Amino acid sequence: MALDIARDQSLSRTAMKAEMLDAETELRLAYAWRDDRCEASLHRLITAYMRLAVSMAYKFKRYGAPINDLIQEAGLGLMKAADKFDPDRGVRFSTYAVWWIKASIQDHVMRNWSMVRTGSTSSQKSLFFNMRRVQARLERESAAAGETLDKFQLRQMISTEIGVPLHDVEMMEGRLSGSDYSLNATQSVDDEGREWIDALEDDSAQAAEKVELAHDTAQLREWLLEAMTALNERERFIVRERKLLDTPRTLECLGKELNLSKERVRQLEAAAFAKMRKTLEAQSKEVHHFLA
Repeated sequence: MALDIARDQSLSRTAMKAEMLDAETELRLAYAWRDDRCEASLHRLITAYMRLAVSMAYKFKRYGAPINDLIQEAGLGLMKAADKFDPDRGVRFSTYAVWWIKASIQDHVMRNWSMVRTGSTSSQKSLFFNMRRVQARLERESAAAGETLDKFQLRQMISTEIGVPLHDVEMMEGRLSGSDYSLNATQSVDDEGREWIDALEDDSAQAAEKVELAHDTAQLREWLLEAMTALNERERFIVRERKLLDTPRTLECLGKELNLSKERVRQLEAAAFAKMRKTLEAQSKEVHHFLA
């Protein structure tokens, strides 16, 4: 912890000692990078505005992410801004870089807030970073007016204020209410308590289902073997090559081997299936369940 704090302070001090660029120098460095890919100019431009990145990183410290990680993400955003900056647009680099730095930090915070993806749209992102602030302001204003807002009214007002659907507000309220919990945590303070993972439904096949499936599979295999005996040798060959192989052979391939046309092989296959179905239907009424 002490090492992290020292590193954070070192990064901040280094950033604050960087030179301040005037508009003319900033423009010259931006052109040198864009037109000549001068890495020295890029490094100087980024170093000069690292104080801006550090300053913005500290604004997101309340979201629980390590400040060193936030500064690194801010630096990445700053580098993206420098790479995409167009000096011909007539704006200062700092003005352009703010958006990229903020976006990079916000993406990092949302990726690490929960194992479940917290927000994937711009409206959900806006809600994540503004909901608590807007909620606090609305509560202050209602208290000053002597009014009391219930939870539903408050959610509706937040939805209108931020411009997002009500169900997004309800979803985000649940996400922000607490952090992730391990499924291996016990359900009670008792050390012998059952873990939460034990309460999850087992969606695998149960013993009775496995026995029933094995029985049905064996019965079906027996019926199919009997149905195959009703076919002549050529028909059995076609059915085996067309339906019982992991990689079925084509009608054209079988036609060449049997010296028959593709259409004739298809006719023989259809006739073989018709024979098998007739044999199967004569076995038992239960077979209709498998043929349906």
